[in-house]
Amino acid sequence: MVDFKIEVVVLPVSDVDRAKEFYRRIGFREDVDYAGPGGFRVVHLTPPGSAASIIIGSGITEETPGTAQSVHMIVDDIVAARALLAERGASPSEIFHDAGGVFHHAGVVDRVAGPHPDRQSYGSFLSFTDPDGNVFFLQEVTQRRPGRISHVVYGSAAEVEKALREAATAHGEHEKELGHYDEAWPAWYAAYMAKAAGLGA
Repeated sequence: MVDFKIEVVVLPVSDVDRAKEFYRRIGFREDVDYAGPGGFRVVHLTPPGSAASIIIGSGITEETPGTAQSVHMIVDDIVAARALLAERGASPSEIFHDAGGVFHHAGVVDRVAGPHPDRQSYGSFLSFTDPDGNVFFLQEVTQRRPGRISHVVYGSAAEVEKALREAATAHGEHEKELGHYDEAWPAWYAAYMAKAAGLGA
């Protein structure tokens, strides 16, 4: 078997700094901001809890800014997610579900206001746009269908070691700030590694 994992979605934007500020404001983690010769720039951002990331920049795509229209992200509470987006100025749409109950149609065809009546997993949606008009959809998933991975998986012992070494380095800085040995270091490591992996507490 060969794993094919979606890693990155490249989004076309007209103003990299404006887009970066937007994504950071709504909670995306900035992983890389690289500027190269000739105006080339790559900004790598990861949504909270996501194994996949987005990349914005200049010189990275020939697509017209704002033409990405169907990026989907999963949340486990679409009502709370909408409140968070609204609070952070993302102007999300109202929550909706599809009349057919499977997946939303293109545009507003068969769109019904409000969450799925039974809050059926995969059944409730909302949308929002970035400053260029690239469209994101949120889909509420509370129970995964069989065969989907919903937890952190390390591909090798080397990956586990790398994660531990990064946590150790960060913890060393934490202890310097504390000014003493941290007896609760296992809990600190766990929280750090969970956050780095995009998981909640």
